[in-house]
Amino acid sequence: MRLISPEGKQIGILPLEEALKTADEIGLDLVEVDPVANPPVCRIMDYGKYKYEQTIKLKEARKKQTLITFKEMKMRPKIDQHDYEIKMKHVRRFLEAGNKVKVTIMFRGREMSHVDLGERLLQKLAEDVSDLGSVESPAKLDGRNMLMILTPQVLHRRGDHLSKKEKPKNKRADMGSGEGEEKAKGSETATQEGTKEAKS
Repeated sequence: MRLISPEGKQIGILPLEEALKTADEIGLDLVEVDPVANPPVCRIMDYGKYKYEQTIKLKEARKKQTLITFKEMKMRPKIDQHDYEIKMKHVRRFLEAGNKVKVTIMFRGREMSHVDLGERLLQKLAEDVSDLGSVESPAKLDGRNMLMILTPQVLHRRGDHLSKKEKPKNKRADMGSGEGEEKAKGSETATQEGTKEAKS
């Protein structure tokens, strides 16, 4: 097997018994890191410390992952305005929470001959929540149901909204310029008075 030192340097190709003896003399473990290589690669290391570091890396990777869950909202094509507004508010709340929303229009019996009603309803919903989400998967018929998937808008980076605001005026600078103007006016008045005295 090919033996790697704790510092990552190649020691050479050694038989298993000699590699184990070398690891034992250092006081560390012999760990196979690449079994498919020819010859297999083993490294001398502290296996307990290695497993701990791998666990920490895995936790850090999970923290960086953005978990997006699906919520579902079901409607009928002939839903009344009051019920529509209630369900639309639920969809808005789901999007605000960072969830994707699958909207399902359920058709029954003769309603299948008016699938355009469901399509218009989904278009209206997409427009009503466009400030919070966008259409990821447009309306499509699936059996007796029409489906549409909404995805939340990408969150603005922290501080982006501040750039849109007007910067506060520098009151000190304004006050300083005002004082400068008053001094300039004062000096101009003194000059005019001195000129009059000289003429007289």
